[in-house]
Amino acid sequence: MTQAVEASLEVARSCTNNLVAFLREMIAIPAESGHEGERCKRVYQEYERLGFEEVFFDRLGNVVARIGNGPLKILMDGHIDCVGVGDPKAWKHDPFRGKLEDGKIWGRGAVDELPAIACMAYGAKILRERGFPAAVTLYLTASVMEEACDGYCLLHLIEKEGIRPHAVILGEPTDLNVYRGHRGRLEATITTRGKSVHGAHSDLGVNALYKMAPIISDVETLHRRLLHDPFLGKGSVVVSFIECTSPSLNAVPDSARIYIDRRLTVGETVESAMNELRSLPRLGDAEVELLTYDETSWRGERARQEKYYPTWVLREDHALVQGVARAVEAVPGKPPAISRWSFSTNGVASMGRLGIPTVGFAPGLEELAHTTREWVAVDDLVRATAVYSLIPEFLASHKGELMAAAAFKNGE
Repeated sequence: MTQAVEASLEVARSCTNNLVAFLREMIAIPAESGHEGERCKRVYQEYERLGFEEVFFDRLGNVVARIGNGPLKILMDGHIDCVGVGDPKAWKHDPFRGKLEDGKIWGRGAVDELPAIACMAYGAKILRERGFPAAVTLYLTASVMEEACDGYCLLHLIEKEGIRPHAVILGEPTDLNVYRGHRGRLEATITTRGKSVHGAHSDLGVNALYKMAPIISDVETLHRRLLHDPFLGKGSVVVSFIECTSPSLNAVPDSARIYIDRRLTVGETVESAMNELRSLPRLGDAEVELLTYDETSWRGERARQEKYYPTWVLREDHALVQGVARAVEAVPGKPPAISRWSFSTNGVASMGRLGIPTVGFAPGLEELAHTTREWVAVDDLVRATAVYSLIPEFLASHKGELMAAAAFKNGE
C-alpha cells in the first residue's frame, strides 16, 4: 500500500494543471439550482475524456459516471449547483473567473463544492490507471438542486434510478477531515390573519403584524430551551424572514407571515419540532405549515418533497469512517479530525432517510461557503485527489462488513 500511496500522490501532482483548469472552467459557468445544465455538460465532457466506463445524465439532470463492476458499490457525490453571488461589488475577485492567485483558486463554488467534483474525477482516473479493485463499483455524481433542496438529488438517484450504494462519500468542505453527521433541519411558516381598515381608523381593524409580534418573541424563547447533543450541538430556531399583505402603506395589514429555520439535533424530529411551534403560548389562531419544495430541474423533471431534512450521525467506529480516515492518514499531511458539519448536506437523504452509511471528505473550509471569500488551496486539491484514489481500496478491505450492513438494512 505504501507504493500505491506514493504513486497516487505523484500522479496527482502531475495532474495539477488539468485539475486546476477543470475547476476554474466549472467556476466560470454560473449554475444556481435548477439552472445547472451548461455546467453539467462540462462535467459530462470531462468524465468522458477521462475514459470512465459509463457516463450519463439521469432524468433529474445529475451527471453520473461508473468505474468498475464489483459487488461493493461506492458513491462519491459532489453537488454542482451553487448559491447566487449577491452584490458583485462585494467580491474581491470576479466570482465567475476562478482566479488563481498565490496558490489559491477564488470564486463562487471554489469551496461549496466544485473542488470535490474535480478531485473525485481525477482520483478515479488515477485509481483506474493504477489498477481498479475488482471488488468495487464506483459511482461519481455531480448532483443538482442541492442548494435548494438538500438530498433530493440523491433520493432521486437511489430510489428512481435504482443506483443503491453500500457507502456514500460526500464532497462538502471538511478541510481534509472526515465528517460523520450533522444536524437536520426544516423550513416552516407561521401566518396570522387580521382585518384591514384605513390607517386613520386603525381601532376598527385587526393588525396581523401586532398578532405576530408576541409569536416572534415566543420563538426566541423556544430557541433558548432546545435540546443539546454533545456531538452535534444544540438545536436552534430562528425567524429568518417576515412579510405582510396590506392594501397600502396607510392601511392595517390583513396578514403576516414569518419563515422559520429550525435546526434539529439528536432526539428532535419533524413531529416534535412542528408540535413545539403549534404549542407556542401566544400562537392563538395563527396557522403553522411545513413548507414543500416543488420545482423543475434543468432537464424538465419535477422535484417535490417536504422541506424536512433528517438529522444523521454515523458512529465513529463504523468501517466507513475508519476506512476513509485511514486513506486520509496514508497521504502525507495533517492527521484527520473526525467531526461533523454545522450545515446540512445530501447526507439527509443517503443516511438520514435511507440509512446508507455516509461520511464527508473534501478540501475547503466550511466557514467560507456562501461567502464572498470562497477559495481553495491548490495543494489541498492535490492531496484530496490522492486520497480519493485510495478510498475504494481501503474500503474494499471492509467489503464484507459494508455489504452485510446494507443487506441487514434491506431485510435480505
